[in-house]
Amino acid sequence: MPTVRIAEPSDIEACARLLNILFSQEHEFTPDPKKQETGLGMIIGDPAAGTVFVCEAEEGIVGMVSLLNMVSTAIGKKVAMLEDMIVDPGWRAQGIGAMLLDHACRWARAEGYGRITLLTDGDNLPAQRFYEAHGFLRSTMVAFRKRL
Repeated sequence: MPTVRIAEPSDIEACARLLNILFSQEHEFTPDPKKQETGLGMIIGDPAAGTVFVCEAEEGIVGMVSLLNMVSTAIGKKVAMLEDMIVDPGWRAQGIGAMLLDHACRWARAEGYGRITLLTDGDNLPAQRFYEAHGFLRSTMVAFRKRL
């Protein structure tokens, strides 16, 4: 039975493999294992930056999700940006994504977070339906990015 836990440094390589799958599917990103390993190390090595959750089965890490820490002055609480939600294609449609998302949401609530925000590709309707089914509401806000 797969279980969800907080990622450890020894999970970075397996998580980078999952991110390669994710970034191969998304329009704005390109897989780069070294960059993904560096980014994961920045989160896993610094709990103030965020928390990475992994779903582990006997075969190894089969899914992951990250919550990155922020503060909302609008609600006067810490909030999280949900990033990097990915389940290995061989494990999809088995409840792994729901397990990861539900665990991350319960953890954030218990830790005093007031909101979780996430982004999806505009044409990724299955992901949008998944998040809506788990209580996420579409925002009227529009995402903008500037590379530095």
